[in-house]
Amino acid sequence: MPARRDDTVVQKANESIAIRPKKGRLTLLSRRIYNALLYHAQLQGVEERQYSIPLATLIGDAHFNSRNVALLKEHIREMQTTLIEWNSVGAGEQRWTSSQLLGAVEIAERGPGYPVIISWSYPDRVRERLLKPSRYTRILLEVGAQMRSYAAAVLFELGMQYLTSPSRLTMREDLHWWASVLTGRSDVEKVDYRYFKRDVLRPALAEVEALQQDFVLELIEHKEGRRVAELQFRVLRRSPPPLEVAQARNTFDLELVERLRQLGLKEEDAELLYTRTDEGLLRATVEHVEQRLRNTALPPLTSSAAYLRDALKKGYAGVVPPPVAIAEPPPSAVQASVQGIREEWERAQARDCEARYAALPAEEQERLRQAFQEEALPGLMAPIARAWDRDGPSSRIAGPLFLRWLVRRWLLAEPTEKDLLEFAIARGMLQLG
Repeated sequence: MPARRDDTVVQKANESIAIRPKKGRLTLLSRRIYNALLYHAQLQGVEERQYSIPLATLIGDAHFNSRNVALLKEHIREMQTTLIEWNSVGAGEQRWTSSQLLGAVEIAERGPGYPVIISWSYPDRVRERLLKPSRYTRILLEVGAQMRSYAAAVLFELGMQYLTSPSRLTMREDLHWWASVLTGRSDVEKVDYRYFKRDVLRPALAEVEALQQDFVLELIEHKEGRRVAELQFRVLRRSPPPLEVAQARNTFDLELVERLRQLGLKEEDAELLYTRTDEGLLRATVEHVEQRLRNTALPPLTSSAAYLRDALKKGYAGVVPPPVAIAEPPPSAVQASVQGIREEWERAQARDCEARYAALPAEEQERLRQAFQEEALPGLMAPIARAWDRDGPSSRIAGPLFLRWLVRRWLLAEPTEKDLLEFAIARGMLQLG
């Protein structure tokens, strides 16, 4: 009888958790695929030199929410070409190894009626340490797959690693080390801690806390004078521990993928763009294109999808990735961009609409839900429609789209520049040097 999904536990070597790429980059999906392959390789045994499973099994265990095999191959290539360093401490020895994550990989299609098979191997220098580690952390694939950012996936595994440590303190490293480990990037240069904390650390910590119930992570800042020089995390166990694994969340931000699809991208193209693009940059650009479409004073766009790609390329939204490499702005500069103010204004409108909806009589709420189902639901992706049918406005996936629909329904006009300026001043978003 096959193992239940929530029983799929991989024994992950401790040194392979906080890995730092020295060449190339790693992504959230490549990390998920890697964990799933490692799980099946451990089941088949360290004695084997090559491992094989149906491709459908890998897609399921990696929570790869796409039928795009070309995209899957791209993430496999990432693991084959990314150079990483392994540091091991054993009985009386320390060992440093430089290697790729995966060796040769083959996907074999035998024709109709036969499953597609994926086969893979590991570099000899690290194979035994990966498949039969002496010091490891048990990672539940189902919970790990709930993480929706690379930084959260790393912090989740680190939390599980140090949850049973006597000190419950992670390693203490400098900012550059943490930036590389938590972004999966080898090209991190200058790190501005304010932006790194805002754009990487805080969202990842909130995500880890929200998507699992074993522990919370406490950020520890070590300073040299007034400057934060090193970071560390304390792992605090939650009590009582969960009795069972929570229901799986979606692997992608389906709301953002759906918004890309509504701008004219095919579903596969939307998923590919989502996985290839910094999420903050993509979200800001989608907001920009949506605002451009609502602006009736300008001529209509010939192609929303083409405009979106051009906006990403040329930075129309005023966002420059990656956040860890953003230089410190001049002291006299305004610290909040117009795009950031507009996004915060729209979030405030959504919160107001949510409160207004909650205060309505039950029959009026039902009328609005029915109108949303008739006007918006037929054009949404199937997973979002199913989430709405199951959870309604409280759905983590469909709920934000419902609020966005309410904002468009109730909002009388776009905010003027004066409206945005007054909003930013009232919220303390403008800080002049």
